Amino acid sequence: MESVLNGFDGLQALPRLGGMARPDGVAIVSERFWAFAGVDGTLREGTMPEPRERLRKVPLVRGLVRLGLSLSPLFRRGGVAKPRERLLLAVAVATPLLFAFLPHRLSLISGLALTLGLIVWLLRGRTLALHGAEHRAIAAAEERRLAETWRGEARPTRFAARCGTNFAALVFPVAVVLQRVWPFAPTVYASAAVVILSLALTMELWLAVEGSTRRFARAFLLPGLGLQRLTTREPRLEETRVALRAVQSVLSRELST
Repeated sequence: MESVLNGFDGLQALPRLGGMARPDGVAIVSERFWAFAGVDGTLREGTMPEPRERLRKVPLVRGLVRLGLSLSPLFRRGGVAKPRERLLLAVAVATPLLFAFLPHRLSLISGLALTLGLIVWLLRGRTLALHGAEHRAIAAAEERRLAETWRGEARPTRFAARCGTNFAALVFPVAVVLQRVWPFAPTVYASAAVVILSLALTMELWLAVEGSTRRFARAFLLPGLGLQRLTTREPRLEETRVALRAVQSVLSRELST
């Protein structure tokens, strides 16, 4: 493993990576492949779906496509989540649509309670430490310090600018504002439209921040980076190595094709 990672460190460019932590392991994804390394030593691999090229250029739609692709390993069969977990996540996503029939204050409280419950469930067990390990492994790839990190000689940051926590910290205020200014009567369809439009608008903001070199743009990431102090923990070397095994799998397939 160390020799393979050392080879990656010597390359000029590597594919861009993302990831997802679970209670029992770490998923790492690129545009074409994903891998899930379990704390029990297992490794699951798969391919990412390819969107139509024209969808990548349509404002609002492109963000939703990108968001859907990032969640693909979680919802697809043979992915990183078990069938019961996929069902629970689907229910959690659909339930907010029913809040449209509640008074605004009760709807807001119910949404907060559901979000908090979902976060607690997602971050159960060893997820916090493995979340930090996921960020560390991706940072190690970007800094070309994979081998050093595997040996424990380097400890790249456990915080990440592209973390889904940052996205979550942005999407909630966007949804609240949009719900306030939404001109139509509350129905299931209107509620669904608010949710979808909130996600699309936040993704556009997300993409703009990612592509910007201006300092003020990075200010949008500060709430999420602060929240990561709660959603990550300093990983142990063995947990970092779990994430690095997933990184190695994805990079090996990316660079062999």
